[in-house]
Amino acid sequence: MIIISDTSVFTNLAAIGHLHLLQQLYDRIFIPTAVYQELTVDPPVPGTIEVQTFQWIEVRSVSDRAMVEQLQNRAQLDPGESEAIALALEINADLLLRAC
Repeated sequence: MIIISDTSVFTNLAAIGHLHLLQQLYDRIFIPTAVYQELTVDPPVPGTIEVQTFQWIEVRSVSDRAMVEQLQNRAQLDPGESEAIALALEINADLLLRAC
């Protein structure tokens, strides 16, 4: 099963100490580069250390930059959201995790 996640899922679960639930539900989670960058900015956010050290989180680059730009410009999504959607479509993901 291919699972893609947005930034908010990691920050929200890490903030309440339950990021481990993702690994219990899914063996591996893919995040786009923009999500990784959002999670590893200074100052640290909840989930920063985990996303850098957990082996079950894999960072993937998005190839379709035009789609990312379109999502940012037309739908007014941030880079992490845009890349998560684009990556999910690009690699035919089974599930896209996003918290509001």
